[in-house]
Amino acid sequence: MIGAVELGLIYGVMALGVYLTFRVLQFPDLTVDGSFTMGAAVAAAMITGGQNPVLATLAAGGAGLVAGAITGVLHTKGRIDGLLAGILTMIALWSVNLRIMGGANVPLLREETLMTPLRDAELLGRTWIGVLIFFASVFVLKLVVDWFLSTDLGLAIQATGNNKQMIGSLGANTDGTTILTLALSNGLVGLCGALVAQYQGFADISMGIGLILVGLASVILGQAVLGQRFIFLASLAVVVGAVLYRIIIFAALQVGLNPNDMKFITAALVVIALILPRWGFLKRVPSWRDLFGGRTRAPHAEPAAREKAEV
Repeated sequence: MIGAVELGLIYGVMALGVYLTFRVLQFPDLTVDGSFTMGAAVAAAMITGGQNPVLATLAAGGAGLVAGAITGVLHTKGRIDGLLAGILTMIALWSVNLRIMGGANVPLLREETLMTPLRDAELLGRTWIGVLIFFASVFVLKLVVDWFLSTDLGLAIQATGNNKQMIGSLGANTDGTTILTLALSNGLVGLCGALVAQYQGFADISMGIGLILVGLASVILGQAVLGQRFIFLASLAVVVGAVLYRIIIFAALQVGLNPNDMKFITAALVVIALILPRWGFLKRVPSWRDLFGGRTRAPHAEPAAREKAEV
């Protein structure tokens, strides 16, 4: 159980990245499957090559930035459909990742990683102290994302996702904001890939397959529970959703379900989370978050809506 929560918090970094594209930019980015593995591959290759694990982890985030920027350039400058641009980048990254790792799998169990001090102190998967350390680290990163979205550039990104044509007519560089958001999103995903590889003790070429579905499940589950009235609440919800997802998978394995069925369970969770709120009788059932004034409108809709009213 503790291990599932720890892993869920690490995947919360990836969920924050998916939140930037899926909710804020309204962009269906499939680059995630490739950039996650790329982050793991870069970190594993550098660590096994004798590099400092901190430097390797940062480099993994940088590799994700590049991958996301490529998708953004293909979409904005190449005029390729966003979904197709992400697929093209994801497919290309499969070969790139194999080149980086030099094989399909790179073990890290005997290497010095960011997790080594926690593992040596017997904090990983054993006590809630490790959970608190991961939570504090992810929460700080979440606050950085919140701050960025509240800046002028962040508001421009939100407006781009809400109404690209309107914000473009006001002089904003929508191509630039799209490329930047995709780069930042995949940078977070690459960072998460590096952390997961170090936590699990290996990097594998197939570890990113279907990851976009995990990210969507985290975003949808979390915001179904906590809502998304404010940016602070919306970003916290995706981290909570990542933890909930891992707990659900842990529970499914504990009751004896086949590990090969986990992708199906993930897809079912997303379908249920999307369909249930649309059913009429459930709309009349008040949720606990309604007591705190929760609503379904995206937090980034308000600034753009005000600008539109002013125009």
